[in-house]
Amino acid sequence: MTALDWAILSGYFVVMVGIGLWTKSRVHNVADFFTARGRIPWWLAGISHHMSGYSAVMFVAFAAVAYNYGLAMYVWWALTIGLGVGIGAFVFAARWNRLRSKHGVASPLEYLARRYNLPTQQALAYSGALLKVVDIAAKWVAISILLRGFAGVPIIWGILITGVVTLAYITLGGLWADVLTDFGQFVIQGVAGIAMFFAFLAHLGGVSTLWTMWGDLPEGHGDPFSGPYTMTFFLALLFIKTFEYNGGMWNLAQRYMAAPSGSAAKRSALLSSGLWLIWPLILFLPMFAAPLIVPGLANAEQAYVELAKTLLPPGVIGLVLAGFFSHTMAMVSSDANVISSVVTRDIAPVLVKAVRNLSERAELTFARVTTFTFVVISMVIAISTEGQGVVLKIVVDLVAATMGPISIPLMLGLLPWFRRSGPTAALVSWAAGLSVWVVVKWILEETSQTMVVGVPLVTSLVLYVAIGLLKPERTTDRDDIIDSLDTDPVDEPKPAALS
Repeated sequence: MTALDWAILSGYFVVMVGIGLWTKSRVHNVADFFTARGRIPWWLAGISHHMSGYSAVMFVAFAAVAYNYGLAMYVWWALTIGLGVGIGAFVFAARWNRLRSKHGVASPLEYLARRYNLPTQQALAYSGALLKVVDIAAKWVAISILLRGFAGVPIIWGILITGVVTLAYITLGGLWADVLTDFGQFVIQGVAGIAMFFAFLAHLGGVSTLWTMWGDLPEGHGDPFSGPYTMTFFLALLFIKTFEYNGGMWNLAQRYMAAPSGSAAKRSALLSSGLWLIWPLILFLPMFAAPLIVPGLANAEQAYVELAKTLLPPGVIGLVLAGFFSHTMAMVSSDANVISSVVTRDIAPVLVKAVRNLSERAELTFARVTTFTFVVISMVIAISTEGQGVVLKIVVDLVAATMGPISIPLMLGLLPWFRRSGPTAALVSWAAGLSVWVVVKWILEETSQTMVVGVPLVTSLVLYVAIGLLKPERTTDRDDIIDSLDTDPVDEPKPAALS
């Protein structure tokens, strides 16, 4: 990296801290900190929703899959998310928003105590929060690997640099800081991605490369399904991503909650869906072509690093690396904010009576301390791994462990079609889903990603529906909260100006 690259990267860090300081003035209580009180414009919520699905994992592990298998990478990853979010725009988005606007919910799990009971809420809160720490640790490792590949910075320093800057802005600005850094990430990724796209076209002979390169690439690179990424795997991922990206990944539910209204949340979801269907294809085309530009890599996880070094001029490399940092920092800050909301609103008040009686100011301080603690713990776990392990394996395994068992009762509990399913259905489906994952992954030692990803989710779904039919637990209070999510309230808050 040149001095210009370092200057651009340093400037990015300064801007991130500046965003934290600027947004601090917008945060007066936990409602501001966790949901921006529904004042984030729908287009900004949609861009933030889209960008919160990216991290440096995409440019490490996913780039390796693109290098080895080609187009299948887009099909099983971006296409499943784009379709899933599009489905969720009509099913889930508005309902999440109405939980905030009608019931004052600031945590995606806060409504569970009323929809089911307190034990159900606590079980989902603890299991999701604990596993999310490890998930974020894997993302710290991914960004440190990229920094080491570009600039030779040791793993521990890569994690520390990224973590400290993230702590500086997320503990100050809450969700406002998070969505604004997402928007900055969107701009940076757009410039860097377009630069890489045109550089790869110029390197391989122009626009005609888009249809001629497939014949020169290894066999199967142009196939939508290749290697372990089969049609069955695609359908299993589509099922999972529909839950994961519409609220099962708690931080993305916050984006819907932070929009001004249910209808605005729906528009934000449709915007995010469209971006997922179009932009990753442009972003990954250079990665599909990487075997022609940087052939014979011993470690495919270095594919994007080597591609950037080969194709991009000084300055742009710094911009690309800033984009990597922004991906990971935005996702980590997003997760830190939502985990803090779960701890502050759902876990701590049950454990410590004094937390229930905190003043507005003290509750905000407690939320900031919780956010800080979560990020620090994830950094310690990341540093202790010393960059070892396969990042994609960690992420996929954790999604398989949590998305089905946690998201089934969380998400289906919002819908009127499942009003018969009560706390028994929720707890049994959660416990059985996690247990099945342990059996499939660690006892049977199943290596098929389709099995590892799909079986826990299907188990939870079948049990949730079946127990609801066999042992209905409808009550007036549960019916009331479900029915209240059908329409927007009469008076909606207006989005705040961005100036």
